[in-house]
Amino acid sequence: MELFASPMACSLASHITVLEAGLPVRVRFVRDKKTDDGGDFFAIAANGYVPALRLDDGEILNEGSSVLQYLADRRPESGLAPAWGTIARYRLIDTLNYLATEVHKKLFQPIFSPAAPADAKAAAKALLEPTLDYIARRLGSGSYLVGDGFTVADAYLVTLLNWFGFVGCDLKKWPTIHAYHQKHLRRPSVAQAMGVEMEERKRRAA
Repeated sequence: MELFASPMACSLASHITVLEAGLPVRVRFVRDKKTDDGGDFFAIAANGYVPALRLDDGEILNEGSSVLQYLADRRPESGLAPAWGTIARYRLIDTLNYLATEVHKKLFQPIFSPAAPADAKAAAKALLEPTLDYIARRLGSGSYLVGDGFTVADAYLVTLLNWFGFVGCDLKKWPTIHAYHQKHLRRPSVAQAMGVEMEERKRRAA
């Protein structure tokens, strides 16, 4: 399998999952809609965004939630996703959908998009702190978003919390979120994936 990613983008969650599960997946970084060998990324992902997971049979998955769950299901013993048919699995889906729609798309898409109008950016920024308030309530005093172990929802939230910090939110104002973030930044899979992706960003900036 091949995971097409962009450094420190939402695809970081999938990169973390690959490492956490110990899957034989080649991570390939995309830049300016070109793959690492100069190919046209639109030929792989028609919408041009990451993550895109190319399976061994050539099939493509191109939505973060489906990519995360597919990877997790390749190693069910990892606990990265609860078993299908359990209420815990539907809680995971509920959480992934919330992160993808209400946090990733509603907040950060307009903030990061150069094409977004100023009023859309301002409206999204106004939601940053209320969203962290809600996440703090949802997290409670726990170390994980779903159940009592690290899942793909945590990989996604860690990625998004990086972005909150990038746009100026001081996570220390939410002590439980700050503790959660710091804990998972030390997780080997998270540290390794972020280390690789930060090096890729530095290489591009050089």
